[in-house]
Amino acid sequence: MIAALVALAVVLAVIAAGAIVYGLRASRQTQLRTSQELEEVRVARVELESERRAVALEAKAEALKVRTELENELRDRRLEITRQEQRILQREEQLDRQQQDLLQRSESVGVELRAAEEERAQVAALRDSVGLELQRVAELSRDQARQEILTSLDRELVAEKAERIRHVLGEAKAEAEEKAREVIVTSIQRHAADQTGETSVSVVPLPNDEIKGRIIGREGRNIRALESALGVDLIIDDTPETVVLSCFDPVRREVARVTLTKLLSDGRIHPTRIEEIVTKSREEVAAKIADEGQKALFELGLQGIHPELVKLVGTLRYRYSYGQNVLAHVKEVAYLSGMIAAEIGADEHLAKEAGMFHDIGKAVDHEVEGSHAIIGGEILKRLGRHPDVVDAVQCHHYDVEPSTVLAFIILSADAISASRPGARRETLASYIKRLEKLEEIANDFDGVERSFAIQAGREIRILVRPERITDDHAVILARDVARRIESEMSYPGTIKVTVVRETRSVDYAK
Repeated sequence: MIAALVALAVVLAVIAAGAIVYGLRASRQTQLRTSQELEEVRVARVELESERRAVALEAKAEALKVRTELENELRDRRLEITRQEQRILQREEQLDRQQQDLLQRSESVGVELRAAEEERAQVAALRDSVGLELQRVAELSRDQARQEILTSLDRELVAEKAERIRHVLGEAKAEAEEKAREVIVTSIQRHAADQTGETSVSVVPLPNDEIKGRIIGREGRNIRALESALGVDLIIDDTPETVVLSCFDPVRREVARVTLTKLLSDGRIHPTRIEEIVTKSREEVAAKIADEGQKALFELGLQGIHPELVKLVGTLRYRYSYGQNVLAHVKEVAYLSGMIAAEIGADEHLAKEAGMFHDIGKAVDHEVEGSHAIIGGEILKRLGRHPDVVDAVQCHHYDVEPSTVLAFIILSADAISASRPGARRETLASYIKRLEKLEEIANDFDGVERSFAIQAGREIRILVRPERITDDHAVILARDVARRIESEMSYPGTIKVTVVRETRSVDYAK
């Protein structure tokens, strides 16, 4: 019994020990799992913290970027508002000055009107008194006295008219010259262009004189084929290693130069080859013309131009007027027109366009009869350009009377480009013709004794008969001669009209 109890106790002890061992293992495994879970939680927390920090940094960077952009935009807006405020202040100051000028002018006009009323009243009183005096002393009839008074008044009115003309023209000229000088000098200082001399021939260098015989060909067949296909004259003389191409049309002359250069480099010169090279040269020159036109328009910021108009602009590269390259001239006029328009507050883009196209008629005036200004206006009208541009182009040589600000801008810019020193060379025949026309206009007026065109046609000096032209009539005569010159002649720049009246007394000592 005791042994059984001992065995039972041993079994129970073993079971208890096993239970304790199992409990310890389970507790240890539980602790291990708990520590692993804690470690995973810790790692997860670290990762979450890292992600939170990364997100926070990104959010901070984005916020900084947005803040910087907002600050830049705010600064730009503040600058723009400041510039607008400055422009508004300048405009207000300008308006204030203009208002003050108008007030001063209105006051001066009012003073002149009152003075004129007083003079008119004095003249009326004088007329009545003179009429009574004439009737009383000379026993003239009323009609005779009236005629005498009217004659006297005519003399007084001529004097008054001359004085008013001198006064008004003096004020207007002083004010206009000051403002015009400021605008024009500012524009000229902002632009300068080189000038290219005119040439009516092109010279093609030859590698040697033996090649001249190949150009001429057997019995002259090659040179005849060249002249027939190109429409130019080939001058082959004793000048060493040189062939001269002569033609009034510079485009054809350029095609001939390219053709001859290609033939010389190729070495094969015969009629069939000549025709082939001429065709290629024409295509090459046409492409160059289109490229020149596109380049000129791009420089001025003119876009959306009709291809035909681009081609005509490029053609001006090969046109000359009084030694001035027409493409260089129209580009210069376009720049000056845009600058003048900007100075006076007109449309700068339209001014550039009108300046660029004002001589477009010269691209075709050798093919179409009429003034290049009218021809150019018709071309622009047909291609749908702005009506003000068409009008300015037609007015720039007074073929049509100018009536818009744009037309007068083009007139001024064209005169600046054409008349400044070195811009143009005038042929002797046209120069003499202009001088003769000036003297003819001056001599056509009554009371003119003789006239002289001086200063290379920039001034006409008129000598009048003093017994027929008074000092007051001389002022009116100078004005009338200037108006007639403006209406009947075309000339660059301005022409000064000087009327000289002098009285000489001569006697002889015997």
